[in-house]
Amino acid sequence: MDGSKNLWPFANTGPYPTRGGNRVQPWIDGQPAFSRMCEAIESATESVWATITFMWASFQMPGSRGSALDVLELAAARGLDVRLIFWRPDGETAGLRLNAFWGSADHFELLERRYRHLKIRWDRAHPGYCQHQKTWLVDASRDTGVCFVGGINLNPQSVVSPGHRGDGQNHDAYIELAGPSVFDVHHNFVQRWNEASERIAADGRWGRDSEREMRFPESPPAECGVVCAQIQRTTHPGRYQSTGDFDFAAGERTNLEQYRLAIRAAQRTIYIENQHLEVSEVVSAIEEALIRGVQVILLLPMKPMSASQGIPLHDLPARLGRCEGLTICGIAGLGDDGRRHPVHVHAKIMLVDDEWATIGSCNLHHYSLFGNGELNVAFRDHASVRAVRIGLFQEHLAMNTSGMDDVTAFSLFHQVAGENRRCHDGGDSSWQGLALDLHEVRSEAYSAVAG
Repeated sequence: MDGSKNLWPFANTGPYPTRGGNRVQPWIDGQPAFSRMCEAIESATESVWATITFMWASFQMPGSRGSALDVLELAAARGLDVRLIFWRPDGETAGLRLNAFWGSADHFELLERRYRHLKIRWDRAHPGYCQHQKTWLVDASRDTGVCFVGGINLNPQSVVSPGHRGDGQNHDAYIELAGPSVFDVHHNFVQRWNEASERIAADGRWGRDSEREMRFPESPPAECGVVCAQIQRTTHPGRYQSTGDFDFAAGERTNLEQYRLAIRAAQRTIYIENQHLEVSEVVSAIEEALIRGVQVILLLPMKPMSASQGIPLHDLPARLGRCEGLTICGIAGLGDDGRRHPVHVHAKIMLVDDEWATIGSCNLHHYSLFGNGELNVAFRDHASVRAVRIGLFQEHLAMNTSGMDDVTAFSLFHQVAGENRRCHDGGDSSWQGLALDLHEVRSEAYSAVAG
């Protein structure tokens, strides 16, 4: 019996079970993530399916492959079943259409000219919310199938050349997943495709056979590893019809449930990268962990985005700063001009005790935890979670922590981020890595330090 399941529990209120026998591989930042994704698409033999929120018109896949649609059209032209679900903003979110492939007249004209083999459906969220999932499935019906789950948009600022960091660029991640839990990402895609809000509208779909519904998967892929994983979502009540044993119509908040469970279960360390951290339930759980002696690193955007319906980022130091063991930091790269420039933290990652992790699309704000369509992979396995930590710390500290346990590595992170802060305050841009301590920053100084 796996005794660790009681130490770092998974959510128990959603439709998708915890499954063993998986394999995971982290891909940090867009350049390696999209390169690997393209390789998987190019070697696919049956299907490629993706849920896409944002896609910049200027986005290009790595390796001179062209746009994402170019890569997908090549796959479809050689006989693969290529299906895409794009978010269509509603009236309340219309301001986000600029970088969304939402099905405008120009988009349909482009599809007619260049991408006639693709199958597409558009999908709205509950009014005022977003279909925010970022998933890619390759040969999902086969035992050899893989999927990619994360937060990286098809944004040119996310595909950064190694070693170069400039203002406006993004840090993010995907997790590649193989094994039985791919079944649940497959189920999620079919559920969204079959119930896409615009599927009946004249401009709600594109491509031959795009009017046909998909069959749900019948059995999980074969085991191929040792990782225990669970697919977790946020779905708004009323978004899906109820089928089978689970009341899908009631909605799902397993992302929120899992974040709270994992933080409360932490024994030594919590590492969080997130674009937002504003929900009181999560902040209170972090505060409780700090009080009981857990070391916590919060990697957040140095230029805070607007708050949603919770605690603004710039208030976190005041809220949590009295607790020992806390590091609040951002990251900044050395640009071609010899100056440090903030790198936007767009990732949605949490690691606990070098034993448990979640990676996906879910921000720690009201929208992602209570109303958007979101999807994360939570997984438990010491070697796999430790590999994620080592990769992230290598980037942020420019140091190899593979010979350290999590507590030692966290202490090093705190030390380096603090030394970098002192360099910053002294006008010296020659830091160690990217991490910059923001622990003492208050609201009136937050933006100044960020610049």
